[in-house]
Amino acid sequence: MKERRKHPLPSGMVQDMDGIRGTVLPPPSHAPDNDTATQVVVQLENGQKVMVAADAFVQQPDGSYFLPLQWTALTPVDGAPEIEGSEPLVLPVIVEELDVHTRRVETGTVRITKIVQEREVLVDEPLWRDEVDITRVPVQRVVDGPIPVRVEGDTMIVSLLEEVLVVEKRLLLTEELHIRTQRVETHHPQHVTVRSEEARVERLNSTES
Repeated sequence: MKERRKHPLPSGMVQDMDGIRGTVLPPPSHAPDNDTATQVVVQLENGQKVMVAADAFVQQPDGSYFLPLQWTALTPVDGAPEIEGSEPLVLPVIVEELDVHTRRVETGTVRITKIVQEREVLVDEPLWRDEVDITRVPVQRVVDGPIPVRVEGDTMIVSLLEEVLVVEKRLLLTEELHIRTQRVETHHPQHVTVRSEEARVERLNSTES
């Protein structure tokens, strides 16, 4: 018969794969030899108790235990565990799985110092400069209004204007005379001597017979 491997009995807090926590209950006082116990009772947060094999627990660095299975897969119990050699118990088959985690570990520190170095560099780049040549061209011409800026070839022409007073003689019509002719009949009575000739004929008796 194969000898069962002895493991130290876990105690304290234990957590399953789903993160549900439980507390390992101490073995009953009537147990003949606690070092030979192969099962422990764990009381969950909801008050339920389950039977777990003692070698199924994986101890963590902080002293707690991890159970690589779910509480629901275990057999619930109502009281304390029985001593080995009493009634046979049904134990689940447990398979240990490797759970690998990584964490950052500070292995050392470094100090970085930045040093500014100066060096001379010859830079020969062409630079452009615009020079403006302004020529004044007299015009002396009367225009009707402002003249916009215009470009002829590579020359921009800007016209300069000046208001001047212009004196000139013009005929001004001041008034008109409207003349009308009107005929008026008048009477001026006067005494005027008017002569007329009258011929008087007389018959003369002839003396001759």
